[in-house]
Amino acid sequence: MEQIRQLGAGIGWRPEIADAVEGMAGPSGRVDWVEVVAENVCPGHIPESLLRLRERGVTVVPHGVSLGLGGADRPDEQRLRDLAERAEVLGAPLVTEHIAFVRAGGALTASPRLEAGHLLPVPRTRDALDVLCENVRIAQEALPVPLALENIAALINWPGEEMTEGQFLYDLVDRTGVRLLIDVANLHTNHVNRGEDPAKALDELPVEAIAYVHVAGGFERDGVWHDSHAHPVPQQVLDILADLASRVTPPGVLLERDENFPEPGELERELGAIRGVLEKAEVRGPEEKAAPSAEAEAEAAEEAGEAEPAARQRLGLAQAALLSALVGGTPVPEGFDRVRLGVQARALAAKRADVVGKVAPELPEILGKVYRPAFLAYAQGHPMTDGYRRDALSFAEHVLLEQGLEDATAKRALRTWWLERSGPAPLSRRPAARLARATRRVLLRR
Repeated sequence: MEQIRQLGAGIGWRPEIADAVEGMAGPSGRVDWVEVVAENVCPGHIPESLLRLRERGVTVVPHGVSLGLGGADRPDEQRLRDLAERAEVLGAPLVTEHIAFVRAGGALTASPRLEAGHLLPVPRTRDALDVLCENVRIAQEALPVPLALENIAALINWPGEEMTEGQFLYDLVDRTGVRLLIDVANLHTNHVNRGEDPAKALDELPVEAIAYVHVAGGFERDGVWHDSHAHPVPQQVLDILADLASRVTPPGVLLERDENFPEPGELERELGAIRGVLEKAEVRGPEEKAAPSAEAEAEAAEEAGEAEPAARQRLGLAQAALLSALVGGTPVPEGFDRVRLGVQARALAAKRADVVGKVAPELPEILGKVYRPAFLAYAQGHPMTDGYRRDALSFAEHVLLEQGLEDATAKRALRTWWLERSGPAPLSRRPAARLARATRRVLLRR
């Protein structure tokens, strides 16, 4: 494994705090580097703030959220090209993604294609590990820089898991050489929600593979920890960071804040607290592990090859059944906690409403207080199948045709918005579909 670049202390760049980040960045500031959501950056239209940071020598790392490397399908080639392009445009030393699945169904399972709109945990099984290792290898070959993968937070447990999180990550690194992005806030989330000991997970991790660390805040409600990225970092998360820092000096640590942004002074204080934890840590090092033999390395390389088609199909069927229960209202698969699945389903719907409101900010403006309850009602029977922008159009059409609006002004504004963005649609080969589309157009013009 190549030497991991030293990054220092960083913060997740968001447009809402761009000025504050610029003010903190540089040799005399709190911020040494930034991370940006890869899907929010268009290579031909990089935000001026990011360009200024790059000119000042601040490292920018693209952080992907949509590859779904833990899914049953092989990685989408276009998504990989997009991520590679962003890495090159930003001059990034590495790119990061998640150990998660974000979509399921389709040809592999002969079922409808579904999108989660969020990161969902993969089962810690041999099938899932085999598929993940092959997907990681495909991604590594397509990317121009090293890849690091993040452990995610979860509300639910998969039945029949065969490994702990630490064992799963250790085998993943051993078989692929991928780096790790360890989120200590997610370790805390899984401690509360799944009863997993963060110290045990750190004991089992290959800490030498850590590229950097995420630190974030959240909140607890009714015994469930929500990884919100919208609250101050709690002491429990800083304690896990201190435990990790006692085992290895992380090359980089990054503060994540996605919503409810505080004043710059508060961000500086949080970054100062993170730096303080790292400065106080006395590295005692991980327990010595025997170096793998040449035979073991050869076996690991062989295991990192292609996953068996049957493993992909088994994983695909399991993920499709879970996602369908979460977003399509189908029965809960055997072995899952119904209450926790209900919490997860509501969280997915709320996240979906939030993101659609950001992707299409005109919708909350037009609908006002009606927007959120109307969208949540729509989400119950309309799973997302083709991304957030299409979801926004489908929601607007649903409101106009089925839910209705009592406010005539809002109805006219929504109708105009939908017509301006839906654009001309190609004629369907099916007469019934053409008639249905024509009927909708007529209704929308009333």
